[in-house]
Amino acid sequence: MNVAELEPWAWPRETWQGHVDRVRAGRRLVADDPARRWPQGARCAVLISFDSDHETPYLRDGEVSPGMMAQGQYGNRAGVPRILEVLRRYDVPASFYIPAVSALLRTDEVPGYVDAGHEVAVHGWIHERNTLLSYEAELDLLGRAVEVLESQSGSRPTGIRTPSWDFSDSTMRVIRELGFAYDSSLMADDEPYELIEDGEPTGVIEIPVEWIRDDAPYFMMSRFGGLRPHLAPRDVEQIWKDEFDGAYAEGGVFDLTMHPHIIGHRSRTSMLARLLEYARSFDDVWFGTHAQLAEHLRGNFDLGGLR
Repeated sequence: MNVAELEPWAWPRETWQGHVDRVRAGRRLVADDPARRWPQGARCAVLISFDSDHETPYLRDGEVSPGMMAQGQYGNRAGVPRILEVLRRYDVPASFYIPAVSALLRTDEVPGYVDAGHEVAVHGWIHERNTLLSYEAELDLLGRAVEVLESQSGSRPTGIRTPSWDFSDSTMRVIRELGFAYDSSLMADDEPYELIEDGEPTGVIEIPVEWIRDDAPYFMMSRFGGLRPHLAPRDVEQIWKDEFDGAYAEGGVFDLTMHPHIIGHRSRTSMLARLLEYARSFDDVWFGTHAQLAEHLRGNFDLGGLR
């Protein structure tokens, strides 16, 4: 019988071992010397990021009714201006991961991020499910996405966050071929680490995400599905404060992911403002972009392997 036809409990060791080892967390990129660990000798690093999906998840799924399009439009029309004002007020740089279709729908959005001092990074073409793509299709879509963002921002993006926080069998290969310095899609640690591919170091930095520190699980709404906002903003605020406190106590990274069409509502941007004010009350915390942290880590560690 072909191995592909076997149930997982009948797989030979080389099969399950191969799946486990395909893309793996390598060494932790945390310097032993606290003075070198994070930029400016900070005790804790805070990374604020936004996935500017807008209409793209609905477009990807063929949900093109005016109601779905309006929910996505809210992200750019109301959410982004509100978010940029909060970031300006607390002098916090952020990383904006934007699908190329979002950028093409509004050609002033990416330049607006850059002008405000924020990072622009890749988040797919149309928020595609990359795990369903062939190598050729994934390389084509991400390559074109890089070109769009480079033309609009004036510089080539150095980082990627895959649209569905997952890798296909080809994603690691595509990331290396396109020369990304870091990825921010996986969840193997609290702190940054080097990605390993089939047992070999890649030189690609992983800045891990986590659903706990994402607004979507708490606030997503699907009228005809089972998703309903189930926590009040102040409850989520407390969870995120606890996450920050844990990162600070351990001298680690606090990495937060949000979406303009979700976090951009009034009560939720107020929550974000209070969280930033709280983190700003610590005088040994560094606020920066994912690209800035990746550059710092590359200076701390010998990271070969990039093509």
